[in-house]
Amino acid sequence: MSQKLNIALFAHSIVSDWNHGNAHFLRGLMRELIRMGHTVRCYEELSSWSLTNLMKQEGERAIEAIDSFRRAYPELDIRFYKSGDDDFPRFLEEELKETDLVLLHEWNDPQVVNQVLALKKKFGFIALFHDSHHRAHTRAGEILKFHLHLVDGVLAFGEAIRRIYVDGFGVNRAWTFHEAADVEQFRPLQRRKEIDVIWIGNWGDDERSAELEEFLIQPARTLPEMRVVAHGVRYPDFALQKLVSANVEYRGYLPNLFSPQAYAESALTVHIPRREYVNGLSGIPTIRVFEALACGIPLVCSPWTDQENLFRPGEDYVVVRDGAEMTEQLRYLRRDGKARYQLAENGLRTIRERHTCAHRAQELMQICQEISR
Repeated sequence: MSQKLNIALFAHSIVSDWNHGNAHFLRGLMRELIRMGHTVRCYEELSSWSLTNLMKQEGERAIEAIDSFRRAYPELDIRFYKSGDDDFPRFLEEELKETDLVLLHEWNDPQVVNQVLALKKKFGFIALFHDSHHRAHTRAGEILKFHLHLVDGVLAFGEAIRRIYVDGFGVNRAWTFHEAADVEQFRPLQRRKEIDVIWIGNWGDDERSAELEEFLIQPARTLPEMRVVAHGVRYPDFALQKLVSANVEYRGYLPNLFSPQAYAESALTVHIPRREYVNGLSGIPTIRVFEALACGIPLVCSPWTDQENLFRPGEDYVVVRDGAEMTEQLRYLRRDGKARYQLAENGLRTIRERHTCAHRAQELMQICQEISR
């Protein structure tokens, strides 16, 4: 699409990635749209849940995370609002009156999204609803609070989610729009290997507690000679005790922009998807897969099926069937430097050829062109 657009993104947060992986991809996507010549503005609620918890839970680490974000993405124009203020409707009208495209991420307050959509007819912008979570599958009622009949289409981060919108919610147009890696920030770095296995991920809401027990904690307990490190937030006390009992070193919150350095200091990483992405939504890789491969680290995954043929399982990464096989693969790969190197090179090549934020920005413009026709 050759026309230069005025684009507005409404997201839960761009500034904070605390328990908010959606920020990872959106940051890179917005930057690539700017580089294509489009004007981009990002809107988020003042004192969002993620930003509030970042400041409350992490202290000086929060300041470090925000500073690193500002340095990495100086071109992003972020505008804060208070949806409860009396002048919020007037704020929306002023901000959106000359906008061509509005992207509405699903982790917004439905009232905010619906107020934006109410202006669509008046200003004539294209409105796309962006879903990169599993709620459409697990908590459909929450998604149906949005006025989906007013959007021009849905960007779904996996084919299974796209089908829910078309077949279940009656949305006329929906596209599969996978996440991708911001390869400017997520790239291989040269660091001394001080960690054998690194896991970067949150404990969350009991969505993978059994899986973490089988594919991280038990292998670490079986391999005491290996140094295993875990990063993430929202680990309850019993989970921390499990990590300690398995000699897993828990290092807490890691600002996402510091992940490349952590990966570079590690020989291997593991991916343990939430069970929703293994069962009803199999085939959807979360952002950590893209970012880990972009950083050139060998990746070992607990069971999930790449139904959409995004990668080459067995070549770009290794998939294991159970905890025992995870243990054996970690032991084998730790000893075999050539195998680690080949996996890392394969995964990195696939990301750079197919799954960067620049690729997705081009896909988005093609979708907009299709809508305009």
